[in-house]
Amino acid sequence: MFVKDWKKDILTIPNLLSLFRLVLIPVYVVIYLNARNSADYYLAAGILAVSCLTDLIDGKIARHFNMISTLGKILDPLADKATQFALIICLALRYPILLNLFALFVIKESFQLIAGCINLRKGKMLKGALISGKICTTVLFISLILMVMLPDLGESAIKIITYVDAAFMIASFTEYVITYIRRENKFSSLNETSDN
Repeated sequence: MFVKDWKKDILTIPNLLSLFRLVLIPVYVVIYLNARNSADYYLAAGILAVSCLTDLIDGKIARHFNMISTLGKILDPLADKATQFALIICLALRYPILLNLFALFVIKESFQLIAGCINLRKGKMLKGALISGKICTTVLFISLILMVMLPDLGESAIKIITYVDAAFMIASFTEYVITYIRRENKFSSLNETSDN
């Protein structure tokens, strides 16, 4: 019975898709850092697009087929953040201005990690990503994938993209800080059902 429950909670399609996204990270990194022509950059961008697509699919599958699990609630955002982390670092090697965005990213995610762990110790966690977080993730992936596809973008374009990304990141960070401080009805116990 325990083995059945273990498989049901862990070996789900959404969780496997999240693990697949984690596996794609080193593949993207190697291809991007060794890219020599447009085809290589398009391939790296294509891998990221596949990662984004599986991110959209896993949540829908989890909700539709009732495959939501505590592990899924952890794996899904982990795959997102790990992908964003690797992506920003890789691009910062080409565009140093992105180091500022990376610093903001680290501050935001460190806060969420610490606040999340504190709430987990109390048996609580957010029911799902806040709307500002979802928008920020979407904007980040679209803009950063664009930079991967177009490695010859001018300095002005890179600055604009960086400032736009930073604005969305700050807005998301602010909402998460307010949410964790107020502790409104956006939290649930670990035993309750919520988004993957």
